[in-house]
Amino acid sequence: MTEILAQTPPILHGPSDKERKYDRQLRLWAASGQAALESANILLINSGPGTAGIETLKNLVLPGIGKFTIADNAAVQEVDLGVNFFLDESSLGKSRAQCCTELLLELNPEVNGSWNSTDTASLQRLLDVPEGFTMIMYNLPLQPEMLQVIETYGRQHGTPLVAIHSVGFYSYFRIALPGTFPIVDTHPDETATTDLRLLSPWPELSEFSSEMTKDIEYLDHHEHGHIPMVVILLHYLNIWKEEHNGAYPTAYSEKTAFRELVSKAMRRDNPEGGEENFEEAVAAVMKHVVAPSLPSSLKQVFEYEHKDEQQSKSSFWIIAEALKEFYAEHQRLPVAGGLLDMKAQSNVYIQLQNIYKEKARQDANDVFSRAQKISGDVDIDQAEVEQFCTNARFIKLINTTGEEPPSMGQIIERELGNDEIAAIAGPEMPMSLIPIYLALGASSSTSAASADDIIAAVLEKAPALRNNERLTQVAQELSRAAGGELHNISAVIGGMVAQEIIKIITKQYIPIDNTCIFDGIESRCQVLRL
Repeated sequence: MTEILAQTPPILHGPSDKERKYDRQLRLWAASGQAALESANILLINSGPGTAGIETLKNLVLPGIGKFTIADNAAVQEVDLGVNFFLDESSLGKSRAQCCTELLLELNPEVNGSWNSTDTASLQRLLDVPEGFTMIMYNLPLQPEMLQVIETYGRQHGTPLVAIHSVGFYSYFRIALPGTFPIVDTHPDETATTDLRLLSPWPELSEFSSEMTKDIEYLDHHEHGHIPMVVILLHYLNIWKEEHNGAYPTAYSEKTAFRELVSKAMRRDNPEGGEENFEEAVAAVMKHVVAPSLPSSLKQVFEYEHKDEQQSKSSFWIIAEALKEFYAEHQRLPVAGGLLDMKAQSNVYIQLQNIYKEKARQDANDVFSRAQKISGDVDIDQAEVEQFCTNARFIKLINTTGEEPPSMGQIIERELGNDEIAAIAGPEMPMSLIPIYLALGASSSTSAASADDIIAAVLEKAPALRNNERLTQVAQELSRAAGGELHNISAVIGGMVAQEIIKIITKQYIPIDNTCIFDGIESRCQVLRL
């Protein structure tokens, strides 16, 4: 009996309760992203109605943010009940921060939450907690002295800040990142990441191709119809080179002629169900028969000049320097290792796949060795290097501090110029939303209560907007709303802000660079670097 039990395979375990709970989001940002989310500590500083901030927290609590704190010294009033889903009649007269926190925590018992008041002194004490905050978001308008405390904390601790302003049908949010923010895992489209290296094959790939096609004319129909697309292209590229003094087809006209060469080689009488593999090869010529090049986004990484010497010692910049050395020596980036699905016999496809994967490992190990020599006392994770090499062509720098954004006057001039074109082009080209941003800023002042007051306040900073029809419409709506929020608009903006916060926390996908303005009447938004 003991021997029989010893031979019995272990019980196959299905997904854990946690994996089932977070299944959909794990598919989006994987276990590493979920771990980053669960270790995050978010501070929300509420002012005004504060609905957009609470809606943002809701969308962070549900996917499992680690901890949050709401700083808000307001007591719940009747007006709050109509715009805040997390308040009811039993909340009247109580701390708004406490009531919202308690109901938010009911959404996800794995999340921790607390509340606090928000006078300047208590805010300073709150910010001085040893564990610190991963991100801080705050609702506008806010007292200038409190805003100064928040911005000072962000600069000193390298903490991302998110400002949210929502009034009536209009809102915007603005992200302030601590210096240059690199994103390695940008999640490009899977088809875009394939790099077949047809014009710079390595020996193992060339040998594999040559072996498969040495007797291509004498292959039976089944074998001929299952030659992988990559092998077909490599074979006919060699023929092309022999006929063109060793040159590859790089110009459009040359690629067209090469595509015709491959098409003519297709057997028209193959009874095995046609030659889909040759059709795949013909279709792939324009996209995959390309010379190795350095993407502009990665060139920006290679040429970036550090103003902060400490920043250059991070693992990202050490690996970037190692990759730059690799590119300088080989004039190509590491092989990513991915392979398109294509018509081929299973054993042949697996062999080809292994050739690409092995080359990707070799290149990543080369970059890893270079990074170790550069790193000094900084630990470099090999898995991080492998991810860096796989995504090298799609790495993105957000908030490059070396690039100063244009002045507000330049932005307004540019946007008004675009509006003139839009007026001619029609609804296909929407009008700029910059008047919404400026009017929301002007409506923060207690003196700017009426539409005329808001317009006058905007024109002091942007006289070019005089007689602007959009500004008049926005001012009228903001005057009507009188600083109040609409729950549906705040819910939308809360979802948008939470999405950007998750991108920043997980360091995946590409967050917006600076400011997103939302028009709830036309249901559209515009991203501007202000």
